[in-house]
Amino acid sequence: MNRPYIFCHMQVSLDGKIIGKFMDIPESKGSGEFFYDLAFGKETHYKHQGWLSGRSTTNDNFTHYKKPELDEQAPIVPEGDFVAEPTGNKYYISIDTSGKLGWNQNTLQYGDTTAEVLEVLEVLTEKVSNAYKAFLREKNISYVIAGKDSLDMELLLQKLKDLFQMDLVMLGGGGVLNWSFIQAGLCDEVSIVVAPAADAAADSPALFDTKEGLTDDTPVSFTLKNVEIKEDSTVWLTYSVNNR
Repeated sequence: MNRPYIFCHMQVSLDGKIIGKFMDIPESKGSGEFFYDLAFGKETHYKHQGWLSGRSTTNDNFTHYKKPELDEQAPIVPEGDFVAEPTGNKYYISIDTSGKLGWNQNTLQYGDTTAEVLEVLEVLTEKVSNAYKAFLREKNISYVIAGKDSLDMELLLQKLKDLFQMDLVMLGGGGVLNWSFIQAGLCDEVSIVVAPAADAAADSPALFDTKEGLTDDTPVSFTLKNVEIKEDSTVWLTYSVNNR
């Protein structure tokens, strides 16, 4: 299969949670900055071309649950994918199988004002309406069709390689999305930045989570590649995924 190399890159608490109050205390600041610099800093370790994420993560951080302004009478758009004129930026690849995200523009900024701009790339399925695809085209937002009613992960990765020439993609969604790609054998490496903090919140999402009808708890093993310990007690772990 012709696809990019996929690495899952996440900051977690000591108890394996990916969001929570642990991120707000001073002891987590250094690990957060280190996590950011590895993939988005001026001299990155991972020189990737795209950040792959899910709709919930996108709504929580970027579109803030805004509804798209759709024209139900829009002319029928051409079939297939839409590749906007590239800008040379990294892509933010958002899986939105039903077409619900309310984008204001075709770019977003992650981090502080010195962060580079990310170009939006929507991942749709065949069930998405013509009105939503017309909405994306009007905003010059690229999209690919990957699946009939649900996401076809292999087809998506093939299109990222063939249409956008991506060789390295960061998987950084919620626990459900992360586990979906790992269980499917489509993730090559896991990068975990462990903050020296925890909050023990029972309802916070974990690094990996199952979802009924999508994934299960069949175990996957990993092989440790590297460990780095920072002065502020942050630990960076990298693993290869054994079922890839």
